[in-house]
Amino acid sequence: MLRRLVQGETPPTQAMSIVERLAGSPYANPRVRSGGPDASARKTLDLALSMAETMFRYGAGALEVETAMIAVTAAYGLDNIEVDITNQSVLLNYSPKDQTPITVMRVVRSWTNNYAGLALVHRLVTDIVDGNVSRPEAAQQLNAIVHQPKPFPRWAVTFSAGLFAAAIVAFIGSGPLGSAVAFFSTILVSLLQRLLGRWRVPDFFTTAASGFLVTALAMLFWALDATDSLDLNIAPGIVVAGGILLLLPTGRLVSAVQDAINGFPVTAAGRFLSAFLTFAAIVAGIAVALVMGALVGMPRLEVTEVASSQYPFAVTVLILAVALATISITEQSPMNLILPTVLIGVGGFLVGSLSEAVGVGPRLTPAVAAIAIGMAARIVALRMGAPQLVIAVPAVLFLFPGLSIFRSMYGLSIGLDDVSGGVIGLFNALTVILAIAGGVVFGDNLARPLTRNLNGNDRRNRRR
Repeated sequence: MLRRLVQGETPPTQAMSIVERLAGSPYANPRVRSGGPDASARKTLDLALSMAETMFRYGAGALEVETAMIAVTAAYGLDNIEVDITNQSVLLNYSPKDQTPITVMRVVRSWTNNYAGLALVHRLVTDIVDGNVSRPEAAQQLNAIVHQPKPFPRWAVTFSAGLFAAAIVAFIGSGPLGSAVAFFSTILVSLLQRLLGRWRVPDFFTTAASGFLVTALAMLFWALDATDSLDLNIAPGIVVAGGILLLLPTGRLVSAVQDAINGFPVTAAGRFLSAFLTFAAIVAGIAVALVMGALVGMPRLEVTEVASSQYPFAVTVLILAVALATISITEQSPMNLILPTVLIGVGGFLVGSLSEAVGVGPRLTPAVAAIAIGMAARIVALRMGAPQLVIAVPAVLFLFPGLSIFRSMYGLSIGLDDVSGGVIGLFNALTVILAIAGGVVFGDNLARPLTRNLNGNDRRNRRR
């Protein structure tokens, strides 16, 4: 009896079965084919790698990619599988007993906004886990998903990006003219990014040029407003804040925090580095535009004003709904998930407003709203056959502190009396950004007990 009390039930060095990694994921309890391992294991490995590459390209996190690969190989009867994901490379090792091991690797070198394709791959993996799709059929469906056009054409994405900037600027606190400036500047930024992408310019310089263009146009209209002949009433800080929200690496930050929490430190470090390089490019573009404006004699900006919506509360909520719908189109979300994204984002805004009224504080309020959005996004997304990231990332974008970033860079670039205030403001903005990303991941984990019946269509398997 004493020995049983002191010793554990299993040896501490016993290896954990890799299929146990599926616990708590949308692909838990896969239906393994009764015929045993497939005679052509290499085709199954290639299928799993192709799915992993597609999910990575469309913005999935490392844990979701790993669980998808394990679920697919287990469903097709392959044991003794090891998966290793390092930043942008995926390695899959199959070493059956008394046979020659097979190791295959794939490197993901490109990314694209296609949440609709990510949702389709998620459904395909779920069907494979349920045992409804054979391997040749799965390969054909995956090929069809890769070659399927995105749900929205390029012109619609560009126009939606402009509408998002206009709506978010109105939501922050600008008037109709400021929204119009944000709309046209974002359209120009989209065209500039397309041109620089055609010239194979690195993403860092493309993002820096975009931040420069947004800031320069806002300062140009501010200079016209400062003249006696025009009265435009434009707040350049708010216009820039709305313009740079689309440039922020929201999806990569959320995925990086998720990877760090779920035990992928190397992948998380790579994504954090990529995200902070993008952030540095935005900051560099803003700084260059501010310094050039000061050199040509533009009047000093007023960046200490407190921004708040100029519209009634009901109109503000409607404006936020427009912003959420348009950012979903920009991220190429599925058509059936646009309305749930809007409702969840508005719900997160109401939770944040209530938290601010209670006195939670300006730094924790975005995190509380992100937790609520992360929980609701997991429940709704899994019920509708999509990963949580597809709804959560567009729904939290309005929480990011674009205005704080601009104010901090203005203090650092122009050389105001209190330069330390700019450094502290930039640090606070980074803290809030990481708190939002962490809140989304925390909400995703809080909702796991509520989504057990949604994992892999378990209810249908029980009926069978």
